[in-house]
Amino acid sequence: MLKERKLTVVGAGPGDPELITLKAIRVLKEAKVVLYDALVNSDLLKYAADAEHIFVGKRRGCYA
Repeated sequence: MLKERKLTVVGAGPGDPELITLKAIRVLKEAKVVLYDALVNSDLLKYAADAEHIFVGKRRGCYA
């Protein structure tokens, strides 16, 4: 039997790391993998310190 998996989408809002919700902090702390793009404030990734971070965004001339 497969283990249950869960996907949670967390919006980074307007970019101010002080505006993150408590729920978003909780799910980031529990995450095993975090997919993020170029718009995320890097301070928010600190909440997911134990997770694997995978950049999936793009910038001019840099595609992931």
